[in-house]
Amino acid sequence: MSELLIKIDPDNLPQPKFATPAPERLISGSPEFTTWAFDEAKGGRVKTGIWQATPGETHSIKGEIYEFCHILEGLVEITENGQPPVTYAKGDSFVMKPGFVGVWKTIETVRKIYVVIE
Repeated sequence: MSELLIKIDPDNLPQPKFATPAPERLISGSPEFTTWAFDEAKGGRVKTGIWQATPGETHSIKGEIYEFCHILEGLVEITENGQPPVTYAKGDSFVMKPGFVGVWKTIETVRKIYVVIE
């Protein structure tokens, strides 16, 4: 396969990286994060892969980051500060734009395809 065409295949994952939220971001629960990075480009400013989170609630602060998400499985509730909560489930796609500040609540373990642009 070409280096210019990358397949993000949930059935053929690269080596995972494991993490937990920074203490200042944790609101409730004990969420654990797993990331399968498929590609980085533009000096690490563009990233693609699959990310998974177990149930819990964290502060989400995008800063200058633009992120596209497509939910493969699970259920999340995202609440932008000052706005009503929005629920996303399998098959849903959304974008979190630079400046987004809010809460990410994983209700059921979620797995998503992501594209992050810094």
